Amino acid sequence: MTASIVGWAHTPFGKFDTETVESLVVRVANEALADAGIAAADVDEIVLGHFNAGFSPQDFTASLVLQADPNLRFKPATRVENACATGSAAVHQGIRAIDCGAAKIVLVVGVEQMTRTPSAEIGRNLLKASYLPEDGDTVGGFAGVFGGIAQAYFQKYGDQSDALAMIAAKNHKNGVANPFAQMRKDFGFEFCRSESEKNPYVAGPLKRTDCSLVSDGAAALVLTDSETAKTMGKAVNFRATAHAQDFLPMSKRDILQFEGCTVAWQRALQKAGVALSDLSFVETHDCFTVAELIEYEAMGLTPRGQGARAILEGWTQKDGKLPVNPSGGLKAKGHPIGATGVSMHVMTAMQLAGQAPEGMQLKNPQLGGIFNMGGAAVANYVSVLEPAK
Repeated sequence: MTASIVGWAHTPFGKFDTETVESLVVRVANEALADAGIAAADVDEIVLGHFNAGFSPQDFTASLVLQADPNLRFKPATRVENACATGSAAVHQGIRAIDCGAAKIVLVVGVEQMTRTPSAEIGRNLLKASYLPEDGDTVGGFAGVFGGIAQAYFQKYGDQSDALAMIAAKNHKNGVANPFAQMRKDFGFEFCRSESEKNPYVAGPLKRTDCSLVSDGAAALVLTDSETAKTMGKAVNFRATAHAQDFLPMSKRDILQFEGCTVAWQRALQKAGVALSDLSFVETHDCFTVAELIEYEAMGLTPRGQGARAILEGWTQKDGKLPVNPSGGLKAKGHPIGATGVSMHVMTAMQLAGQAPEGMQLKNPQLGGIFNMGGAAVANYVSVLEPAK
């Protein structure tokens, strides 16, 4: 790989009535450039990840990045979208621009503003990330889609409610130390495991604590070629990336396999020349706790149907053999669709640079893995990052 991350920025995720898509974009674009020590005039290309799908009345948003600085005017700017993996699609697009020699410095921004949208519309907007001819009438929207996946998993492999509650509790505990997280509260296993007025069932066996949060927020990265990165104040290198796109209809695949996730991980690890056991930690796409559970299996941490072992035996805790979501994941951090993949790369770069917030920073991590997923394992992106040597 020839690309490196040399600067980043991240807003807190949450509900922000005074912010707009434009203000969020402008904020992180300026902060990322300042963090990298790069002038706007030196940016060669801009990539914006913005899902939208009805959340924002303003569409055609690539040029909003130019609002950050007049010197960005006339720079190539493109908006990309790939459902909940939109942010990683933007990152990978920026890497390709560098790899092919079209750019030396790329500004990547991810953004979403969701909380101004009425609840019923939120459900309809998110359901657009599924195959509408089959899933368009799903009760509960996208949560209903994953509730169905969880129910099918339970039917095949037994009740996994303890494992799901432990995943939720782990990620909420991790999120306490993340100042960018939307929900910084350690709920504990018992609260996450029990149905209550504050934790009702949402869809199938999934309770409120099994579902990621509707969020506003933005994140940004400055990417450069590896030679330029050597002259910068800090750098985190891409060891490998992979993208595997699967069929949109769930009827055309075994949805309990997350096969696209497996393919993306296998490709990335092969390119990187490492095994999963070589990774220091992983940030994975826990849009719902059952997704993280199946991703344990799809990445190769456990055999199929045995994902629960990874959480029940403590493997994925911050002090386990493969910490998963030390940032708190989407579960605690929030999930502003277009920003999520960029956020995952920021969180990973912070860890590898030794600049993660106190309490979140792992001890001397050397390799970080990222899995960002769009739809129900349709768009599958993996990145493997390492500190610049």
